[in-house]
Amino acid sequence: MLRALNGFTRVFFLIVASLFAALVQDQNAGVQTLAAQSSANPKLPTIFVVGDSTANNHANGALGWGDPFIGYFDLAKVNVLNRARAGRSSRTFITEGLWDKVLSEMKKGDIVLIQFGHNDGAAINDATRARGSLPGIGEETEEIDNLLTKKHEVVHTYGWYLSKMIADTRAKRAVPVLLSLTVRNIWKDGRVERGSSRFGQWAAEVAKSQEVEFINVTKIIADRYEQLGQERVQVLFGPDHTHTSPAGAELNAELVVAGLKTLKHCAPCKYVSARGVNSDKTHE
Repeated sequence: MLRALNGFTRVFFLIVASLFAALVQDQNAGVQTLAAQSSANPKLPTIFVVGDSTANNHANGALGWGDPFIGYFDLAKVNVLNRARAGRSSRTFITEGLWDKVLSEMKKGDIVLIQFGHNDGAAINDATRARGSLPGIGEETEEIDNLLTKKHEVVHTYGWYLSKMIADTRAKRAVPVLLSLTVRNIWKDGRVERGSSRFGQWAAEVAKSQEVEFINVTKIIADRYEQLGQERVQVLFGPDHTHTSPAGAELNAELVVAGLKTLKHCAPCKYVSARGVNSDKTHE
């Protein structure tokens, strides 16, 4: 009886040890994936995501689309770096040095997805955020003594900041792609709001004038939300009407990939994973 019990005990511990080893292996794989998301292999081309909290957000249970987006690409062939930063506009992403950081990482053949607008309509000068850009795409400027940074600043239009990012990207011999805004969870008469003010239109106009590829993310996402209906869309958002839940971030990432595949010259498409190949095809 004792011999049988000892045999059972040995088998039991062997099973537990096997399960533990499998768990450690899965955890290590997860750590490697996270490392691949935050750092780059210098031998591979890179896809950068540049934007605001709708692309990169981990507050209050929310998630931006730039994180799940990484999973749609083969990381053995391409780096995918989410360099978006919560709370930034096209203006403050540049003035705070975040754009210079991306430029320092950028090289020939890289691809830069640029998406701003949610924060560009904010106050131009106040003591809390001071992040708004001037409306439009022209060369108008406004000189301010910034109440937040305590520095003198020349504020430009939304389109000017986008054009600067495009020019800087091209100077690095990389490929810029402009994206319109994600969609907020605001409905009227069964239709969801399609964009914030005129920023999507301005982004499209800049893309056309600069001969840059443009993805109308607003239309793609809004069309899908209306297919799902207002009630089912509720679970796709987190603490407010702007920031998505993990499920919403996953859907938006899939739809951005679908939008990429509609481009005439889709530079990132050659790097998609099997998951990316089989992603949403309703907008192709």
